[in-house]
Amino acid sequence: MTRAFDPYALLRPLIFRMNPETAHTVAFRLGGVAQRVPGVLSLARAMCGAPDPGLARDVLGLKFPSPVGLAAGLDKGAELLPLWKALGFGFVEIGTVTPRPQAGNPKPRIFRFPEENLILNRMGFNSEGVDVVARRLKNRPKGLIVGGNIGKNKETAEEDALADYAAAFRAVAPLVDYVALNISSPNTPGLRRLQAPEALKPLLEGILALRKEMGLENQPILVKLAPDLGPEELDATVDAVVESGVSGLIATNTTLDRNIVSEMNRGKVEALGMGGLSGRGLKIKAREIHRRVLKRLPREIKLMACGGIGSGEDAAVALQDGAALVQIYSSLIFEGPMLVGRMNRDLAERTYYTN
Repeated sequence: MTRAFDPYALLRPLIFRMNPETAHTVAFRLGGVAQRVPGVLSLARAMCGAPDPGLARDVLGLKFPSPVGLAAGLDKGAELLPLWKALGFGFVEIGTVTPRPQAGNPKPRIFRFPEENLILNRMGFNSEGVDVVARRLKNRPKGLIVGGNIGKNKETAEEDALADYAAAFRAVAPLVDYVALNISSPNTPGLRRLQAPEALKPLLEGILALRKEMGLENQPILVKLAPDLGPEELDATVDAVVESGVSGLIATNTTLDRNIVSEMNRGKVEALGMGGLSGRGLKIKAREIHRRVLKRLPREIKLMACGGIGSGEDAAVALQDGAALVQIYSSLIFEGPMLVGRMNRDLAERTYYTN
């Protein structure tokens, strides 16, 4: 496969000299301006290429032009949807969105390890809140599948979590194609305890009842899981999800496991303190989770594979394992926006790729 000229290769050294959160802010401001300039989105489409029609797949009652999507966490506020579409994403998951605005954890809270293609983050659900995000979603571009990832505010007690998820669902669900419940971020204290069946079952029952009340029975709801559950915990959580009647799972979120870092750099990561790791080092751990989850899922319950996916080959492996769709995030930071087009072309060229 011929590799086209990629301007990100020239910009990356400059970008990586910047503080990661500053670089993110600058990139989003430039992206916001760029997508309003006539011709820029057409140029992006020309450089990246539209997904091959053979990549399209029907999943969750939705027609995805490509199985490659953007994971939640990058475009928390639904700011760059036209740009993501132009880059060739099959779908975009915005958020995590919380009911009320919150600043998230103190800075610095995101760190890169380019030598390992790893990112450590402890953002803590920084969110503009559902009202701001909902206003943007009302003007979302046509032809792009958008998922809404929702969570609870930090100060909300675990026993009151349903009220927060319900408030976010009411505002976001009518404006997106599917909803993902984030119960697995390691950066909101106590959030991961919602993965336990005794906490998860009433949460899912409440959201499903609200979905019916709102007349959205056909809208897919997915649950995002952590990669750090033990085998028995994971099995019990997956069983609870299946029994609830939701549409699928997203696996995995970031990991607290520092053993995915090489010994040479592990001390540096540990010295930075709390936070979840994502990127290349998560690939093996995430695939183990994917394969275990898939063994327990009936065919009608779908898996979105996430965690360490950074190439067409990685995506093809996840899809061959049985995932319906894949999501990327950290690899986009290290490889740049043209990665999406390369992944789409690679998938289209692989003779063993099946829809």
